[in-house]
Amino acid sequence: MIENAYIKLVPESVKEAVTIEDVKELLTYYQMITAKTGKQLNWDYEKKAFPYEMKEPEKMKDKIIYLQSNVDRYHMILIGVDQEIVQDEDGLERIQSYIQLTLPETATFGDKGKANELCKFLAKKLKAQLHLFNKRVMYYYPRK
Repeated sequence: MIENAYIKLVPESVKEAVTIEDVKELLTYYQMITAKTGKQLNWDYEKKAFPYEMKEPEKMKDKIIYLQSNVDRYHMILIGVDQEIVQDEDGLERIQSYIQLTLPETATFGDKGKANELCKFLAKKLKAQLHLFNKRVMYYYPRK
C-alpha cells in the first residue's frame, strides 16, 4: 500500500513557498552534515545515513525527485512539491505549499524509517507542520 507524509508550510514557516530545488539543497546539506559526523567518529556514516541517490525524472522535472537505493534493505522514496488552497481560522483562503514524501508499494521498512527521519529534518529546517505516515501531526514552528 502506498503511504504519504506531508510537510506543510504555514504562515509561521521560514518560507511561504518551496521548490524542488530547495528540497534538493536541504538533502545535499543533510548529506554534508552526516558526512562530517562520520568523519568526527571515524566511521563511514554518510552512506548509512543517506543510502540513496537523488534522481530526477524527465517529466515533471521541477516538481518531483526520487531517492533510489541499491543498498540492501532500501529501495525508493518519492519526493514532490505542490500547493493547495486552505482556509485559515478566520475563514480566509490562502495558498499553502507542501512537500510530499511517498513510499511506493515496493518500499521497505528501512525506507519508511529514513523517510520519517528526512521528514523531521526537512520540517525542522523549514519550521513547518509535519503530517507523518501514521497520520500524526508534529509542529516545528512557533505556536501561538
